[in-house]
Amino acid sequence: MPLNCLILSLTMEISKLWSGMEICCRSLILAKACYLHLLMTNQPLLHGPSRRGLYPISTKKPAAVLDTALVALASSAQLWHRRLGHPSSPVLQKLYRSIPSLSTVNASSLTCNACDMSKSHKLSFSPSLSRSTTVLNLIHSDVWGPSSVISLQGFKYYVIFIDDFSRYCWLYPLRAKSDVVSVFYKFKQLVERQFDTKIKHFRSDGGGEYCSNQFNLFLENCGIIHQITCPYTPEQNGLAERKHRHIMETARALLFDAHLPRHFWLHAVQTAVHLINLLPSISNKISSPHQTLFKTPPDYTHLKSFGCLCYPYLPSQVHSKLHPKSLPCIFLGYPLNTKGYICHHVESSKTFLSRHVKFIEHIFPCSTDLTSTSASTLPTNPTYIPPLSLVPTTIISTSTPSSNNSPTPKISNSSTTLRSSSSNTDPALPNTSSSPTTASDHSAPSVVPQISSHRMLTRFKTGKLKPRQIISMDTVLVPTDPTCYTQAVKQSHWRRAMSNEFEALQKQGTWKLVPPSPSQHVLGCKWIYKTKLNSDGIISRYKARLVAQGCNQQYGLDYDDTFSPVAKLPTIRIFLKVAVTLQWTILQLDVSNAFLHGKLTETVFMKQPSGFIDPLYPDHVCLLQKAIYGLKQSPRKWFETFSSYLLEYGFLHSSADPSLLFYHKNNISLFILVYVDDILLTGNHADTIQHLLSSLSTTFHMKNLGKISHFLGMKVTHVAHGLHLSQSSYATEILTRAGMAECKSISSPSPTKFFSFSVSVLPPAQAELFRHIVGSLQYLTLTRPDIAFTVNKLCQHMHQPLEDDFKLLKRLLRYVKGTLFFGLPILPGKLELSAFSDSDWAGDPSDRKSTSGYCAFLGETLISWQVKKQKTVARSSTEAEYRALATATTDLIWLRRLLHEFHIDIAKPTFLFCDNISAMAIATNPIFHARTKHIEIDFHFIRDCIKNKVIQLSHVHTQDQLADVFTKPLSIPRFTDLRNKLTISEAPVSLRGGDKQAA
Repeated sequence: MPLNCLILSLTMEISKLWSGMEICCRSLILAKACYLHLLMTNQPLLHGPSRRGLYPISTKKPAAVLDTALVALASSAQLWHRRLGHPSSPVLQKLYRSIPSLSTVNASSLTCNACDMSKSHKLSFSPSLSRSTTVLNLIHSDVWGPSSVISLQGFKYYVIFIDDFSRYCWLYPLRAKSDVVSVFYKFKQLVERQFDTKIKHFRSDGGGEYCSNQFNLFLENCGIIHQITCPYTPEQNGLAERKHRHIMETARALLFDAHLPRHFWLHAVQTAVHLINLLPSISNKISSPHQTLFKTPPDYTHLKSFGCLCYPYLPSQVHSKLHPKSLPCIFLGYPLNTKGYICHHVESSKTFLSRHVKFIEHIFPCSTDLTSTSASTLPTNPTYIPPLSLVPTTIISTSTPSSNNSPTPKISNSSTTLRSSSSNTDPALPNTSSSPTTASDHSAPSVVPQISSHRMLTRFKTGKLKPRQIISMDTVLVPTDPTCYTQAVKQSHWRRAMSNEFEALQKQGTWKLVPPSPSQHVLGCKWIYKTKLNSDGIISRYKARLVAQGCNQQYGLDYDDTFSPVAKLPTIRIFLKVAVTLQWTILQLDVSNAFLHGKLTETVFMKQPSGFIDPLYPDHVCLLQKAIYGLKQSPRKWFETFSSYLLEYGFLHSSADPSLLFYHKNNISLFILVYVDDILLTGNHADTIQHLLSSLSTTFHMKNLGKISHFLGMKVTHVAHGLHLSQSSYATEILTRAGMAECKSISSPSPTKFFSFSVSVLPPAQAELFRHIVGSLQYLTLTRPDIAFTVNKLCQHMHQPLEDDFKLLKRLLRYVKGTLFFGLPILPGKLELSAFSDSDWAGDPSDRKSTSGYCAFLGETLISWQVKKQKTVARSSTEAEYRALATATTDLIWLRRLLHEFHIDIAKPTFLFCDNISAMAIATNPIFHARTKHIEIDFHFIRDCIKNKVIQLSHVHTQDQLADVFTKPLSIPRFTDLRNKLTISEAPVSLRGGDKQAA
């Protein structure tokens, strides 16, 4: 009986007989009387005389004494409950029983408001007692994602639909959660037609993709009851949640066993769903979902080991008689509605279908621990495998569900493109198939391989193939970064990134808070967000950076000098060339928060950053102590700090390029190249290099990234005895932004002649896109001198581009599409400088000005080139060539000075090749010519350079004039020949990895 009820009984029914233990009292029974004392305090409560062996208690005692005492008894349980930290009633009751003095306290009915509010928890869920008895009576659905790794097809999510009756699962990949509506519509159309019944109930969580007005209206019109789970109660949709776990556990096992990279996760997930549908299920009483749904036992004879080595047969239509009939591939699963296998060729990144496949299931090509026996079964020289012969034998759908007879969600692309119906250079779009299975938006045009010399003309030989829908598996989409704090704060990983950045700023002592005043010029600040990727396209980290809004700075008030040197591109190429030739290791260094190492000498105020405003001083402003990112003077302050440290160590600045610092002591040579916070280091003494790295690490937060792999957006591939510089990922990104990722390739960047018949100015939107793409192509010329002339032509029309300029841009992009993997090799060889100079004459039809072209080689490596329109109109081709020689000479003088600081012997004059004898005569013989008297005097300095044996002119035949490619449009054979002589080539096939831009 509860203690409070016991008190009521004593006061209202005191005439009844009670034992002393029942009222938590200690009784003292004597011969003449009985006394009751409080058990805990020994306070006397009641007494009664002895009458005939009984002890009646007198009621004359004031009731207040009894009530007060027993209320104290009632509150003792609550008191000890609080003293012991609010334990649960069972724990408290067990404790009372173990202590004699508390053994009579009853805590079973104890109530505590604090416990009710702080210890509330979810009630246990009873197992589901009902299950659908017919197909499609209830469909469970849930979305998984986003994935930290974008799939090869560009998907980040997937959605599953599970039939409650059979437990059969359908899986659809998604690019965005908003695609669920269109996917469910096609799923509904498919299953209701196949099983001749209607979906009656649909169960999902309350996510926005399921609760939109569009989705709810669709379900209402179809008469489908939408069962939505309670918020934060995934157990109510437990079947879908558990299915996610089952799918991902199976997919992880498939990937780990095959040693496949994580961007193959979608193939693994689709294969996992296919296998789970075939396996026995306990919920189906050991019957598989497939058998329960289709009433036929599943067939297991077609199953193969995921990720194993396979050799698909290539039909004769896609290879010549001398090409191999099969290539080593990776098995990636089972296609839908087709009896075949999905095979992936790693070296060419092409995926296709075939029924005729030979499997070697004990070998996994991506495994790092292949035995010698397994290695012998692989091709001995994969470099010679022609990747262009990989044409799929059928269409591959990348957005179809992983189950039989499943629909395909159609993904639309609304991005701005360069396609125009009026141009004959537009990329041809693939025809839309009438089949429910459609090709992905990321399909790539097939390329016709080299054909045989057979006399019979076929459609394949002539190149007039029917359009195919082929998916490109070599483009990985990068997730969209937030553009403002409001977007970023909604995601936990960006919140962590901002916290890490703020902590780094605090550790560096970047600012101190001061009270505001009207005289202060306070700058704003904002957060910048960037997703960093590894070289294989996997997300490595999320970077948030706080930048000051330096655009509002005032000269003389909060900044003065701003210039900061960065490494010139020829310096970088010479640096790499020297290191490769001398077999020096090239290390790449990265400084974390480099600008924060620079100390400010100016007084600069900034607002507190969003999300990190000091609660004690919300109105204060930041007095900057360090050169935070965004300030105009920050690069200069950082370079001064870093170079000063190197000068103290013993380095010296290069007089030709201040960003190059060298160390020459006791036959030890070290070179450091600085491009803001990206640093290259090489030298001939490993111990000194290690000592330098240790010394730098004590002052700067510096990371040694090891051998150079990516630098300034260029992929640096280590080839046999050298390097290969390329920008294929950057080129792919340009094509994607221009909407020409699927365009047909072409063999030259420009037509042989420029004709301008159109005077139509581009609309503002297209003109803006034109400037954006051309500006991006300028950076692509870092490793692609073959497009330098065409890019220079386009740059001359940035102010007011015409339709003809737009057509030329599209032609250039088509050429880039066909030469994505082309780049510049850096190979060992003689360190001798030579150059070629050339010019056209009156090549620009609009103003008749000429174009100078020049290229310089160090040994056989191209290290510098230039395309420049001359400022004046040349009256003859000789004058144009003479001006080009002068321009080339100025660059050669600088290169010779730079090579001298690399300790390269330049005592001999540098050969400068020219194909115009008249121009050479003017430069060699300082004789007055009537036709040259108007040439500016500064161009005649070339004569002094020849006299002082700085350069030596040498005649070259026009066919061997390598600078010809920089001055005029050429025919395809001529252009291809000069491109090869410039050493521009593709990276080896086996080394064409995902060359993402440097993080």
